[in-house]
Amino acid sequence: MRKTFQYRLYPTATQQKLLAGQLSEACRLYNAALQERREAYKSHGVSLNYYDQAKQLKEIRERGDLGLANYHCCQNVLKRLDKAFAAFFDRVKQGQRAGFPRFKSHRRYDSITFPSYGDGNKLVGDGHLRIQDVGAIKIRLHREVAGKIKTTTVKRECGQWYACFSCEVAPQPLEPNEKQVGIDVGLENFATRSDGEAIPNPQYYQKAQAKLRRAQRKVARRQNHKSKRRRKAILLLQKAHQHVANQRKDFQHRESYKLVRDFGTIVVEDLNVKGLSGGRLAKAVHDVGWSSFIEMLRYKAENAGRQLMEVDANYTSQECPQCHAVARKSLSERVHRCGCGLTLGRDHAAALLILGRGLRLQAQTKPEARASVV
Repeated sequence: MRKTFQYRLYPTATQQKLLAGQLSEACRLYNAALQERREAYKSHGVSLNYYDQAKQLKEIRERGDLGLANYHCCQNVLKRLDKAFAAFFDRVKQGQRAGFPRFKSHRRYDSITFPSYGDGNKLVGDGHLRIQDVGAIKIRLHREVAGKIKTTTVKRECGQWYACFSCEVAPQPLEPNEKQVGIDVGLENFATRSDGEAIPNPQYYQKAQAKLRRAQRKVARRQNHKSKRRRKAILLLQKAHQHVANQRKDFQHRESYKLVRDFGTIVVEDLNVKGLSGGRLAKAVHDVGWSSFIEMLRYKAENAGRQLMEVDANYTSQECPQCHAVARKSLSERVHRCGCGLTLGRDHAAALLILGRGLRLQAQTKPEARASVV
């Protein structure tokens, strides 16, 4: 499986200029390739693809029209554009809002990728990462790089520089565990387990809103879009948002690790988070971050040899986990009361129902169950 390890880079002022220059050249190539595709279709009705454009790279570099040092980085820029067009055509087919690929500002093009480790990028023994045409940059290896490095991405984020190593690692299974748990995610509590334990919702964005408002006002007051003062204000706003995102990510990593460590089978809802994030509770849904949490559970479970199951989310808060009768409840009703005599917290009842659906699905997919059906 693939895992990505991110480390902080500490380039000198000269190295920062060189890195920014490489990003600027990558952005220029991206925009030029996008312009070529647009003009080819408008004038001749021809849709160019990655291979059509990649064949021109050698000639462009020989002419000296491109300052991006590594040839494979140039190829990766064209692949990035090709993925943008593939995603655009997929959205058109699905009838969604298409969103045609756009030109990028050099201030918003923030990463370059070296598709092969050792080709233009290499870790050297004294705590430095050597980047082609930039030199050896100090890197803080706060933990060991596990597995075999396949690609390296250098990115700029909130005025800081990072190296991201995508590594091929072997799974590290934990000891077998027969415990099972159902998870009901929510807004009042971040999640409620089927054993009754609730994980509180930290609400990092809501707590940081006052600070974010002040930072946003500072940006709004700098109305000269080319001024250094405006760029500094934008950087402060970016760092405030980054802090909230880092808090949320750390919390989700810790909670997902605990679940994978303690349970052998984890059952969650297959939620349509995109649909939920478009309503009245959009801000709270974005703040809680269900999608990223379930994605963390997914890859941690795969790495640890645990089973993660996603079940149908319909009526999980309305159906009784004991008699399976469906009783409509408004969102304000936080207690589940059923005619069969079961009285539980609404989220706890939903977690029990989710676990039950997962166990039934597990029983249907066992090899012996399939053999008996045949």
